[in-house]
Amino acid sequence: MLTLNTEDLSAVELQHYLQYAIAPRPICFASTIDEAGNVNLSPFSFFNMFSTKPPICVFSPSRRVRDNTTKHTLENVLQVRECVINIVNYDMVQQMSLASTEYGRGVNEFEKAGFTMLKSDMVGPPRVAEAPVQLECVVNDVISLGDVHGAGNLVLAEVKLIHIKESILDHDGKIDQQKIDLVARLGGDWYCRVKAENLFKVAKPLARLGIGVDQLPKAVRLSKVLTGNDLGMLGNVEQLPSEDEVDLVMLTPEVKEIMDATIGDPTNRERELHELAKSFLQTGNVDIALRIVLL
Repeated sequence: MLTLNTEDLSAVELQHYLQYAIAPRPICFASTIDEAGNVNLSPFSFFNMFSTKPPICVFSPSRRVRDNTTKHTLENVLQVRECVINIVNYDMVQQMSLASTEYGRGVNEFEKAGFTMLKSDMVGPPRVAEAPVQLECVVNDVISLGDVHGAGNLVLAEVKLIHIKESILDHDGKIDQQKIDLVARLGGDWYCRVKAENLFKVAKPLARLGIGVDQLPKAVRLSKVLTGNDLGMLGNVEQLPSEDEVDLVMLTPEVKEIMDATIGDPTNRERELHELAKSFLQTGNVDIALRIVLL
């Protein structure tokens, strides 16, 4: 394993390793204004939500690694403590990237990138009409993390109004994760797209107390077939099945076939049973998979 001391790395090297490793990152497409009312629009991938009540998002217009200069967005929020965070989806990712061009002060990136300015209801900066979600925010604080190349400036933005396009809502009026078509930032020029075929669910262990991987038999924990993800699913059950429940699984055709074919061959029996259990885990049938590995 490569081990690096951050004190020994240049800002460029640090940026490479961290941005490639800490990904994907959501994109804050922030619109701001200066005291004269000039509009600026710029994306930031140092961004996330950090509180629900109050609703706080944080993004960081860092000092440029190249020459240590600051960005217009930072200068604007220090003058006018308001912004709009526009969420970026796939349909606007190329225009969003264009808006990151370092145009001079006073140049309107909305016009350069071909976006439509939409008047906000509570704050001065305009919204991006094309964005599927637009968050009108007041800036509660700006925290400087230093004055050297690459140093961040944390903009604590409190969400006051949320605008959502109805086309991305489900029948209950909630955002449909498959419809919003989000994109996220990776390292270098890389992005990723959150498409339906890339989505999966992991049951949160909030309403149940999982037994834990440590309660699984040693042969299961040390399986050469089951992965850490497989063990995590098995360890999330609330209790181990009874012996009778385990015995019942032997009546299923797949298990019976393995048991008959591996008489006197415990090594292959265990491997084949674990492979069968894995196939059930891949379809979300954890209870059957657990009974199989306990045989």
